[in-house]
Amino acid sequence: MPVIAVTKERRAGETRVAATPETVKKFIGAGYSVVVESGAGDGASIPDADYEAAGATLAKSVKDAVGKADILFKVRGPEADEIKALKPGAIVAATLNPYQDRATLDALAAQGATAFAMEFVPRITRAQVMDVLSSQANLAGYRAVIEGAEAYGRALPMMMTAAGTVAPAKVFIMGVGVAGLQAIATARRLGAVVTATDVRPATKEQVESLGAKFIAVEDEEFQNAQTAGGYAKEMSKEYQAKQAALTSSHIAKQDIVITTALIPGRPAPRLITAEQVASMKPGSIIVDLAVEQGGNTEGAKPNETVVTANGVKILGFTNLPGRIAADSSALYARNLVAFSELFKTKEGAFAPDLEDEILKAACVTHGGAVVHPSLKA
Repeated sequence: MPVIAVTKERRAGETRVAATPETVKKFIGAGYSVVVESGAGDGASIPDADYEAAGATLAKSVKDAVGKADILFKVRGPEADEIKALKPGAIVAATLNPYQDRATLDALAAQGATAFAMEFVPRITRAQVMDVLSSQANLAGYRAVIEGAEAYGRALPMMMTAAGTVAPAKVFIMGVGVAGLQAIATARRLGAVVTATDVRPATKEQVESLGAKFIAVEDEEFQNAQTAGGYAKEMSKEYQAKQAALTSSHIAKQDIVITTALIPGRPAPRLITAEQVASMKPGSIIVDLAVEQGGNTEGAKPNETVVTANGVKILGFTNLPGRIAADSSALYARNLVAFSELFKTKEGAFAPDLEDEILKAACVTHGGAVVHPSLKA
């Protein structure tokens, strides 16, 4: 019977966990045994007793949890002690941050692990249920609005009272992927006047369907600004200049701006300059979801709230899903259940087919080497 291990997250600030009691039951029903390191669910408010009740075995140490495991599921990449405890040939699946964290990939390869970067799961129809980027970005977009509203210190909806009317807040979403769309929907639910922008033409209809106004320079480059995988292409400096001119006057009028633009494997594109920040009203808020990859906003700092000279707050949370850990863990864990179904044959034998298009796309180390084409030296 193959063994799945789930250990505590050891990266700073990570509160999520890679399995829940619900998914433990599903793994056991699929023919796996599950070992969970004691305390793994603490950050997501899941006590050890709930894992035991679901059928998992509790382990007191990393070595006890991982030593006999055929599969290690993590949220973030494993640390050195976890990697050293892996038996050769073990499978690791996690968000490995492969472009920025080469040291972890090299250590996994040296240990003989077959590692899958969940970020690399292709955006194809049958992989939607495994798409951790989407499941986590959805909650990040929601949480970004909540954090922005809390820092703003005023009401978001219009309120008509005997003492007068409170004007609705103006919220501008920059980057309309999964996170951006959820941010639009959340801000609209809270009563804000919402506008949004993105370089991909397909997003215009999505924005308008949620009741927000779309803002973009709609030239020829804009019409061809989306990759086959659904990501935004990096735009030319000429387009960026035109878009900046359009958005500058708009940003100056906003109360909350949320930036979500990311391009896999590259620094986050700069969307808001220091001059644009300086044009905003005192008390305005910027929530930068791309701060971990350099930020969309000039002056944004990871895990800090920067207060500018003109009283604008720039919020730089690097792990917004971790600020809603119970729900984000539940979704991530379900993504892993779906992904693990690819490890078995139709007859139920544990034999991952590395030629399967999903496994092949996500595999980053195998046979003692880093094997993903985009990561080879």
